[in-house]
Amino acid sequence: MEQPSKLPEPFTPTFSMEHASLHIDDRPREECGVVGVSGLDSASESAFLSLYALQHRGQEAAGIFTFDEDGPHILKGAGLVGDVFDKWSLRKLLGRTAVGHVRYSTSGGNDLDNIQPIIARYSRGNIALAHNGNLTNHFDLRKRLVDEGAIFRTTSDSETLIHLIAKSRHDSIDAQVDDALTHLEGAYSIVLAIDNVIYAARDPRGFRPLVLGQKGEGHIVASETCALDILGADFVRDVEPGEVIKIVDGTVEKLRSLPSADQPAPCVFELVYFARPDSRISGISVDRARRAFGRRLASEHPVEADAVIAVPDSANSAALGF
Repeated sequence: MEQPSKLPEPFTPTFSMEHASLHIDDRPREECGVVGVSGLDSASESAFLSLYALQHRGQEAAGIFTFDEDGPHILKGAGLVGDVFDKWSLRKLLGRTAVGHVRYSTSGGNDLDNIQPIIARYSRGNIALAHNGNLTNHFDLRKRLVDEGAIFRTTSDSETLIHLIAKSRHDSIDAQVDDALTHLEGAYSIVLAIDNVIYAARDPRGFRPLVLGQKGEGHIVASETCALDILGADFVRDVEPGEVIKIVDGTVEKLRSLPSADQPAPCVFELVYFARPDSRISGISVDRARRAFGRRLASEHPVEADAVIAVPDSANSAALGF
């Protein structure tokens, strides 16, 4: 497995090529996992553990970006988290800031460029983007950006946000990120690093989950609470629908809340299928919810049977409830 290194000029990613023959699909990803770490020593190790806890959300590919005083570092590749990273590669992903992603998609696809975090360099710094969701206005935005001269390196809808940030006319990076997010439609939970600053954002309907945790002086944002538990981090709160937060070296600042939808619309399949049983989604225990589903199913559709067998793993709790 190729080891990560400090990125040379121009900003060229280092990939794990062990599984390079696997095609990476660029179609909408309903079940990916994202994590951001700020203010923790060896942030890459924390990101690795969190991604390991989120492995159920994506088994096709994984990636981690870090940043320190020497600049950005990146390693990503096709396969499970344990296939892409080992203790030696993690030690070379230096810094107290990290962004990680595990990817799920259906069959088909194209190339390794679509593995996240998607990385780029623009005039204000190095960008690393991890995204869970589906941007419904992606094609319109992409066409407009291409017509204006943008050159896309991937076929992923996620890259659109990077171009929107780079083309924003606002002076501050905070304002550029905020401005870019206002153009997005659809479902997104996003963790974005610009050098050592992490931004986390959730779409106004809160379709995909995103939580904030704390460990000592550091902070973590992740798709599920199980990614905090594995680190021994405390759950602070859910990132609110439409909220944008900024984390610098462990300090959290709420930038703003985008206009909220009239009615939040979290995806019901998080509780039914996507999330890990030991996580909490919108304050609800996934395990307890699935057991309740099983009890309701047994009440409404009783059967004469000696045993109830789950189709692992999502149905285990429901089967116990039945």
